Amino acid sequence: MNIHEYQAKELLKKYGVAVLDGYPAQTVDEAVAGAQKLGGPVWVVKSQIHAGGRGKGGGVKVVKSIDDVKSEATRMLGMQLVTHQTGPEGQKVRRLYIEQGCDIARELYLSVLLDRATSRVTFIASTEGGMDIEEVAESHPEKIVKVSVDPACGFQAFHARNLCFALGLEGEAMKAAQKFMAAMYKAFVDLDCAIVEINPLVVSKQGQVIALDAKITFDDNALYRHADIVGLRDEDEEDPQERVARDADLSYVRLDGNIGCMVNGAGLAMATMDIIKLYGGLPANFLDVGGGANKEKVTTAFKIILADPNVKGILVNIFGGIMRCDIIAEGIIAAAKEVSLSVPLVVRLEGTNVELGKQILATSGLAIIPADNLADAAQKIVDATQKSTKAA
Repeated sequence: MNIHEYQAKELLKKYGVAVLDGYPAQTVDEAVAGAQKLGGPVWVVKSQIHAGGRGKGGGVKVVKSIDDVKSEATRMLGMQLVTHQTGPEGQKVRRLYIEQGCDIARELYLSVLLDRATSRVTFIASTEGGMDIEEVAESHPEKIVKVSVDPACGFQAFHARNLCFALGLEGEAMKAAQKFMAAMYKAFVDLDCAIVEINPLVVSKQGQVIALDAKITFDDNALYRHADIVGLRDEDEEDPQERVARDADLSYVRLDGNIGCMVNGAGLAMATMDIIKLYGGLPANFLDVGGGANKEKVTTAFKIILADPNVKGILVNIFGGIMRCDIIAEGIIAAAKEVSLSVPLVVRLEGTNVELGKQILATSGLAIIPADNLADAAQKIVDATQKSTKAA
């Protein structure tokens, strides 16, 4: 789960991470009122969307008068902000953050995340603040430093010193950074985050170390422990179909292909997407209906998949372990009839009651293409989708 910059800063501030004063706004009047409370003489008007690159897209502006705050707020609210992370369609700006200006001496990068390679919480630091870290990693990998934290001892002073040395911090800035990093680590652990990213982390001309921007993503699996954080969710920023899937207890992520996938089990779903790609197709989604799928879930899954106009075919790949194949087959038939399925549908079933499931599909009267195994299923859906696309 993602949250807005201003929400991330409010959370981090509670842990002692240094941030600038600011006020969120959903109207021009609220933006002006926030700027008046801050007092100037310099303000930053920031659009709030769940995507990076806002500055390059015209969504962050430094201004020097209340009239300019009003002008920029008027321009930004309601605009479709296009960045490298939103895609060409952009994201509608519904919220702003009015923040006091900062006298910047240096811009750095600092994040903390879980490194799967070491299974440890890890800090990533770079002197190249303000840039996309992926770009830095590709062009200047030597400028990225990783510091892993042993869970047995937690974040220690030597971790902070190593990071400060890598960032070229010294004196008062080094002292401030050590406190900043310790607070950042505690917030990451306490809030069950997936990532806390500060880009840029700035050193002011007065020697202060400040989070000029902040991004927090939370581990969805731990949200049951954080009802207050769930309350920060902005559904306007989420894909509508992903929201429907979440409410139906389905795991769904939209992708860029044209072959819809409905699978039970995350590992099997990833393998299904891989083999579709291997046979020359492109998966349109990741969708895991889980081990306890029923007719209602299967029907909802079909509706979610078909809501994507790019989908030209569907592959259902089910291993009936907990769930019986005959129940899945009945769900597929009911769903196909309810949504008036008009694209090719390939079904591969294996596991408990598989022969009965196949018989139910074969006698359904629907144009369902059966598959003997996963490779066969992938080849058939790729072929059927290509034929369907050419015919259209």
